[in-house]
Amino acid sequence: MSMDGYPEVTTVAGAVRGHHVDGLAVFRGIPFAQPPVGALRFGAPRVVDRWDGVRDALTFGPPPPQEPFGPDAAPSGNAPAGDDWLTVNVWTPDPDPAARRPVMVWIYGGAYKFGSADDPAYDAGRLAREGELVVVTLNYRVGIEGFLRIEGAPANRGLLDQVAGLEWVRENIAAFGGDPEQVTVFGESAGAGSIAALMAMPRARGLFQRAIAQSVPGTFFSDALAADIAQVMTGALGLRPTVDDLSAVDPRKLTEAGAALAPRMREYAHRWGPVAFTPTPFSPVVDGDVLASTPWEALASGAARDVDLIVGHNRDEFRLFLLLGGLLGRVDDQLASLTLGLFGPTADAEQAYRAAFPDASSEYLFELVQSDWLFRMPSLHLAEAHVAGGGRAHVYELTWPAPANGGALGACHGLDVPLTFGIYGGLGEMLIGPTPSPETEALSTRFRSAWAAFATTGDPGWTTYDTEERLVQILDAAPKVAAYPEEASRRLWERHAFAPLPLVNR
Repeated sequence: MSMDGYPEVTTVAGAVRGHHVDGLAVFRGIPFAQPPVGALRFGAPRVVDRWDGVRDALTFGPPPPQEPFGPDAAPSGNAPAGDDWLTVNVWTPDPDPAARRPVMVWIYGGAYKFGSADDPAYDAGRLAREGELVVVTLNYRVGIEGFLRIEGAPANRGLLDQVAGLEWVRENIAAFGGDPEQVTVFGESAGAGSIAALMAMPRARGLFQRAIAQSVPGTFFSDALAADIAQVMTGALGLRPTVDDLSAVDPRKLTEAGAALAPRMREYAHRWGPVAFTPTPFSPVVDGDVLASTPWEALASGAARDVDLIVGHNRDEFRLFLLLGGLLGRVDDQLASLTLGLFGPTADAEQAYRAAFPDASSEYLFELVQSDWLFRMPSLHLAEAHVAGGGRAHVYELTWPAPANGGALGACHGLDVPLTFGIYGGLGEMLIGPTPSPETEALSTRFRSAWAAFATTGDPGWTTYDTEERLVQILDAAPKVAAYPEEASRRLWERHAFAPLPLVNR
């Protein structure tokens, strides 16, 4: 239904009015839960109140409270204001309930402490239009609001928000022309880690039939580690990590506690281990309730065997962090040695890596072991766990080097995001440049066609992964299917279990 050229859809909670953009009906900022403030602060999301009349869904909802991105960043003055952090956005070729198109739901990354669906990099117009899909993006709480372990509050509130968003999709997406029985979740980095967690969570069972996890982080916290990090973070404010203490602090002010801890995390290496050397004190918590086990353990036991999976990583994941940390060209033998010992899978990790990669420089080994620990091996092991549990997995590796900086960043972390959406601003411009080449556009189109085919049929166009042939899709200027190319790393890590990260004995 439409009035004055504005498409209207009736959801369970009330009618919404969107607008037409480049041949699509687009709806922005539809609340899927009540604002998690006041008495609902730090609680599980609550079903949104009904409204009368037609609600405008023309602008994105406000992002969840979060610290500024980057050391010199300031909060954006353009961000929408308000407490309606939990909203969805929908791109649809035609909001006709008879259409029953496949649905894709994007879960953003950002180290579990940044991110929002209003980021221009996540404009889903090209994906929806080219794939004839209904695409949904949603907000979830990040940082302290979403992931800090707080006494008196459920753990993993950000994950619970994602479940609530997926429940909204199940109940409402048919009205937008989507098929609630054909839902694919897709996400990158912390979004991929969230999807791995959702696959392990009984609360999310049945809410999606397919999943695409792009660069899965291996960091899941034990309850003891998460509680200790919370004590340190809130203690700097003279507060305890309790609902009573923290509810009195403005959400936007509370983000400063997380920002203040980040540069001091290494002081706690004796308690937090490798986590102290990462850029984030937040991760999903294996709390025994919301998340009973790690995704690798859950999938190996068959928890998501009925969910088809694409999972993969980029070849040079950690090189982006070398650039952001000012370390390109500055890693010496001593730093590499310490890093191999800290992040490697075995007690003799330095010796093992140097033997496996005899011609590698210290800087490359420094980068490689962190790529393996943080993204590459967790992603591969997720596929292997899923196959062991009776599921179907398709694996890929992106090897195409980012064109910017003369290709020096290689296939670094985050490069797959602009290729997935075909949007080249922000990080995409930094990695690809403002004007994509024909080669870039061809690979970007291949990403979207494979993702859309998977969302529609369960087949992205290449064979499933098994532990005999280990065939994967290599995404490059000339894509091909080949045996998993990171065999040396795979062998070093094949007996490693991605267990909850512990609180180290003092």
